[in-house]
Amino acid sequence: MPLAQKITTSRIGVVDALRGFALLGILLMHCLEHFNYFVFPKVEEQWLIVSNNILASSTRFIFSEKAYAIFALLFGFSFFIQDNNQRKKGKDFRARFLWRMVILFGWGCLNSIFYTGDILVLFSVLGLLLAATSRLSDKWVLAIAVVLFLMPVQWFHVIYGLADPAYVPAKPLFAQYYQLTVPVLAQGNFLDMVKGAFNGQMYSFLWWIEDGYVFKVAALFLLGMLAGRRQYFVYTRRNFNLWIKTLLVGILVYFPLKGMMEFVPQFFENRVVVKNLHTIFSCYSSFAFLCFLVPVFLIVYYKNPFGAVLRKLEPYGKMSLTVYITQSVLGGFVFYNWGLGLLGTTTATYSLLIGLAIFALQYAFAAIWLKYHRQGPLEYIWHKLTWLGSGKE
Repeated sequence: MPLAQKITTSRIGVVDALRGFALLGILLMHCLEHFNYFVFPKVEEQWLIVSNNILASSTRFIFSEKAYAIFALLFGFSFFIQDNNQRKKGKDFRARFLWRMVILFGWGCLNSIFYTGDILVLFSVLGLLLAATSRLSDKWVLAIAVVLFLMPVQWFHVIYGLADPAYVPAKPLFAQYYQLTVPVLAQGNFLDMVKGAFNGQMYSFLWWIEDGYVFKVAALFLLGMLAGRRQYFVYTRRNFNLWIKTLLVGILVYFPLKGMMEFVPQFFENRVVVKNLHTIFSCYSSFAFLCFLVPVFLIVYYKNPFGAVLRKLEPYGKMSLTVYITQSVLGGFVFYNWGLGLLGTTTATYSLLIGLAIFALQYAFAAIWLKYHRQGPLEYIWHKLTWLGSGKE
């Protein structure tokens, strides 16, 4: 692909800042959900009820599904940067990337000890798609991304449910594994967490697959790779105009799609149809909002005085692996029984304050660490293991 050889592959600050924004959103959502322990205290104070409703609703509106979507999009982008850097040197990165995904799988297994909602194992498996499609033309990559994004399995269930009202799909397996994890989170010690890591990982992995969101993640991987090829994160007049058009389309499409989610139960009685249509329109609407959110972030970063604040997120985004895993460690310690055991006891307001405190601690560490090192500690280990045996420093 001749175009790829011309693309700038130096680190792009806005990408690190955007990744940092996504990681902050992931942390706040995890704290709001008590790290997958969905039990919340009864609230009687009026001010706290109002505060909980406002903060929980606004956090979900901005970050629910979108934070992980940005994280997935930038995963595909990062693959392109690494692959293209090696192609410029006349080397094929794909085999090394597959080994890199094996290592990421190991990071995910480690993360599962501390948090039942790990995403790294899923990313490591879906990373195979990036290696498989990296030499296809832009048109083919986009076509595959569109097919995946349409969520074909969910549409199959909808069509089958409409054709056969008695159709009942097999009971999802992820719920069984989640039930096995709940007693460990609420009552177990750290050794129990280690023993139960497999159940937690299976719950997370199967949820992404059985609820269909695996297709969205895969599509975003490919779109991120395309964004890298086309340099869409670099500020140019052409890209600026594209961002404006994208955000306008995103906000115009978002509200009709969001409204369809609310009206689906009024038009269909079949629970299978309703559930799958809800999943489909939830995916579409969150992507539409993403098409608004990401361009706004880029425009503010490059063209608005407030962009200086967004640039402060760059150290946080540069250490994404370290940040993601230590979120699990710190969040698990705060909420699960092996630590402080606050699960089920903190309201949305206090949960989000805990999230901001964890963010402040992580951010301070990242800012100080990167003054003396090029990479975060876990990024350094991952890099060394990736290039093991190659002689590369």
